[in-house]
Amino acid sequence: MKKNSLVSFLSISIVLILFSSCGTGSNRIKNSNSGISVNNIESKKNILTILNKVNQYWQEKHPVADRAFWNPAAYHTGNIEAYKITGKKEYLDYSKVWAEKNEYHGAKSNDKSKWKYSYGETDDHVLFGDWQIAFQTYIDIYTIEGKKDPEKIKRAREVMEYQMSTNANDYWWWADGLYMVMPVMTKLYKVTGNEFYLKKLHEYWSYANSIMYDEEAQLYFRDAKYVYPKHKSLNGKKDFWARGDGWVFAGLAKVIQDLPQDALFRDEYVTRFKAMAKSLKEAQQPEGYWTRSILDPEHAPGPETSGTAFFTYGYLWGINNGFLDKETYFPVVEKSWRFLSQVALQEDGKVGYVQPIGERAIPGQVVDVNSTADFGVGAFLLATSEMYRYLDN
Repeated sequence: MKKNSLVSFLSISIVLILFSSCGTGSNRIKNSNSGISVNNIESKKNILTILNKVNQYWQEKHPVADRAFWNPAAYHTGNIEAYKITGKKEYLDYSKVWAEKNEYHGAKSNDKSKWKYSYGETDDHVLFGDWQIAFQTYIDIYTIEGKKDPEKIKRAREVMEYQMSTNANDYWWWADGLYMVMPVMTKLYKVTGNEFYLKKLHEYWSYANSIMYDEEAQLYFRDAKYVYPKHKSLNGKKDFWARGDGWVFAGLAKVIQDLPQDALFRDEYVTRFKAMAKSLKEAQQPEGYWTRSILDPEHAPGPETSGTAFFTYGYLWGINNGFLDKETYFPVVEKSWRFLSQVALQEDGKVGYVQPIGERAIPGQVVDVNSTADFGVGAFLLATSEMYRYLDN
């Protein structure tokens, strides 16, 4: 057996031993609903079982295509990864039906004089990132199908190139926007070769850092309203929202993935990604999840899936692509994956413990086994796809 193969075999064997020998004390997260053996959880076959169970459940329960706003669009970013892993045509078709219903648009106004980027769910908020995340999937469909139909990315290019022609740099004023739009710009760079996308990406990202990033904690506040000490958690601590930082961590992974080695500012994104990985590792709960307020578990206690899934995706992507040390960070994944696959995942394929739509950790808010949402399923699919790639390597 070759050295690399032996190392990989031993790594997976150790994981299996750890998972199968865990105690049954009161502090252990328990689950009898997933129907998946703990001893076999790291096999590729069982990862595919999980991936298909979750995605098929969601698509069967939601047969009608939704609008192109951020939450269904976030699901489709996960669905496309599920397609890449499985090759199931029905997954790609599900996203294509959605894209076609929305005419490969986000917000649909054609009057540029009225385009806005403040929060808004109407068709004149074309420059608001929650309407731009859909472009990620449109570009992916265009690429998967061999780049034969530029109409699929025509609106994405129109919107983003108009935006880049303006003098404004404050388009990304909330953490979620970094996942919504940063990958749009790197994907368009890949299909056009236009480095102006990378220049503007860095300009907008630098503004976001100036209002949301905390150098000490190496994490992001959700937006300027939540910056410490103006806003504090119940115990007077800095209040970093798990899903908000999950958006950023996952978004950075997607950005780095699409950048060539010599790309403008690439090292800055890599450095930030590694810094967040270190900080998040220290805040993980013993049961594997992250609480909704990352540094104050008592603020909104209990498990939460969407942030945990985005973090798991980011860690696995970093390990799979050589940016994060496996010895240091795979133990983080062992714990988070056990939560996702044994607690969040239910027997029928539903993903529970997803905090509802919002922008912060809310004390007293109920998040339980029945709490699910499209964006949380999308995050789960991202994490599961990267777990499959980890085992495939």
